[in-house]
Amino acid sequence: MLFNSYFFIFLFLPVTLLVFYKLNEYSSQAAISWLVIASLFFYGWWNPTYIGLIVLSILFNFIVSEVMSAPKVANFKKLLLIFGISGNLLLLAYFKYANFFVDNVNHIFELGISLETIILPLAISFFTFQQIAFLVDNYQSKSNEHSFIHYCLFVTFFPQLIAGPIVHHKEMMPQFVKGITQSKNFENLAVGLTIFSIGLFKKVLIADNLAAVADKPFDAAAAGVILTFFEAWIASFAYAFQLYFDFSGYSDMAIGIARMFGIKLPINFNSPYKATSIIDFWRRWHITLSRFLKDYLYIPLGGNRRGNIRRYVNIFITMLLGGLWHGASWNFVIWGALHGFYLMLNHGWNGFKRLLGCKTESHSRYYIFISRAVTLLLVIIAWVPFRAKDMPTTISIMEGMIGLNGFVWIKQKAGNAGDYQQFLMSIGWTFEHMEFFRGVNDLIVLFAVVGLAWWLPNTQQIMGRYEPSISPGYESTPKVYQWNPSIGWAISVSLILLVTILYLDRISEFLYFQF
Repeated sequence: MLFNSYFFIFLFLPVTLLVFYKLNEYSSQAAISWLVIASLFFYGWWNPTYIGLIVLSILFNFIVSEVMSAPKVANFKKLLLIFGISGNLLLLAYFKYANFFVDNVNHIFELGISLETIILPLAISFFTFQQIAFLVDNYQSKSNEHSFIHYCLFVTFFPQLIAGPIVHHKEMMPQFVKGITQSKNFENLAVGLTIFSIGLFKKVLIADNLAAVADKPFDAAAAGVILTFFEAWIASFAYAFQLYFDFSGYSDMAIGIARMFGIKLPINFNSPYKATSIIDFWRRWHITLSRFLKDYLYIPLGGNRRGNIRRYVNIFITMLLGGLWHGASWNFVIWGALHGFYLMLNHGWNGFKRLLGCKTESHSRYYIFISRAVTLLLVIIAWVPFRAKDMPTTISIMEGMIGLNGFVWIKQKAGNAGDYQQFLMSIGWTFEHMEFFRGVNDLIVLFAVVGLAWWLPNTQQIMGRYEPSISPGYESTPKVYQWNPSIGWAISVSLILLVTILYLDRISEFLYFQF
């Protein structure tokens, strides 16, 4: 079920809230049980078959964690942990990577092994990682949860079930006791509805419109069409910002919905295109995934405790596996490898500056601007394999981005080149009709979305006075941008919600649903 659908907005969410509030007046356990039932219904809306899969996953992990907590099995605790993690990884490997593995074996050894197409269950990557983290923390005696219904809600809570954030038990379990009992207040509803409305606006009116700019050239490149310099860059920029506002919108909507139930989710998206380095980018993009990879992969591999060479190897391995987590394709591995390489360069550059006695960061406006621009360009380049259908498509688009497919400006605007037209033609530019580039109009759109991402406050800043999510802190923003329960803000949010709902006939999935 999609957040950006009439059924969710006008039926599922209101009914779930009303029944939850009513049950909570009598019993918090009944209210929690209702949320679990509603969440399973939400999950099964796309394919009811997979309700059994997530229920079995929950039962398996809860039983393993309970057995690990028993004093009598202390000597076998590590074996139980390995068994639990293996069970989760085997489930993930079968549904997500079996076809990928068989296809590669067939290609390498020229075999004809056939395997029926396996439909990837929604959210399997998210609820699998979440439960692996729970098992590891249980093994390390960091968790002490024995309520099955609380555990069920921890895994299935529908605002964060499909595309994250990857929540941690210590963030959520206490709220299921304290937060649920204090959930019915108008502040939670007002704050939650405002955040949801902002997220819906980002998804429907910004991300989905950018999709129209990005999809056609990427699909054309996959079909063998050669994209020229501007077409390749417009496609890549458009997709980068489509994904940005799509993920930002989903993160806002998830936080807003959860807040309506009196629950705070961890921040998962914090203006990553404002990042001044790749290190900074990964502190802002998919924050809970970065946390998981750091805590449960990078640090167990040795982190930075075994010298710089081993540190760089650990970074690269972590990002490779992070790329593979996103999907069973060599394109995702390439994307992870690129970010691993970027991070290695970033850490190396910081170390070099420290040797020279230079500050690793600067607050100069020029430094910030240049750092943001360079970081954004590197991120956009890495998004190409992330979006492209396959490696030939990736290579074709990147060839266009570096000018190997020519520099073409749209024919009907050739006269606008003025005195420079002859010069441009003398260095190899041509003027032709282009299907995927509208000239200055496209450039204006892209400058506009860059401006939105760079200079406007994000939702966390707008709602910061009301602590909308679990976060170590909120960046300050001028008071004029700060939300407060006033008539002006109520009218503004109502208009945003109304206008957005009028465009819901173009319903589209969130991009992170496929991971």
